[in-house]
Amino acid sequence: MNEWQQVLFTDECRVLLKQIDGRQRIWRRKGERHIQSNFEHTVAYGGGSIMVWGGICLGARTELVIVTGGTMTADRYIRDILEEHVVPFAPFIGDDFILMQDNARAHSAQSVQAYLSHVGIPVMQWPANSPDMNPIEHVWDLLKRRVKSRMPPPNNLNELGNALLEKWERLPQEIIDNIICSMPRRMETVIRARGGNTRY
Repeated sequence: MNEWQQVLFTDECRVLLKQIDGRQRIWRRKGERHIQSNFEHTVAYGGGSIMVWGGICLGARTELVIVTGGTMTADRYIRDILEEHVVPFAPFIGDDFILMQDNARAHSAQSVQAYLSHVGIPVMQWPANSPDMNPIEHVWDLLKRRVKSRMPPPNNLNELGNALLEKWERLPQEIIDNIICSMPRRMETVIRARGGNTRY
């Protein structure tokens, strides 16, 4: 844990306005299969979505960033995330700070690697397609559940953004720390699975 407490785990997450949970089972009588009352109106593509970025470490978290205006490019990642949030956050962790980011195209771009090298931020090597190893995935799940249970639920993207910011600030740090403390167990599980799927 002395080593894991030096890591800032980061990632982006997309949150749908209207979360579609899949099939819903209903009881109906014979011959009522296509009656209108047996159908639920859905909103195409969840009624819109918001992309957010955040980072977690033992004892703290970054601000939640709402990514607006299109996809995350390498230039935007440097300007809006690394310069504004990661570099100022690094002194909180200390001289042994390590950034964990996945292998998304915006993260692995040469310009991003050059920028991180220039500012002296080491990046943890991360295997592709390994969300089960990143503890922030559990934090995203927790955040989505808390926003979904909020009353009244968000009705538009502006309300969704405000709800995400509010619930991010209110997430208990103890829960985040407990999730990060699972890293040694996660690594043991991955080794036993020889890199295969795990329960995480």
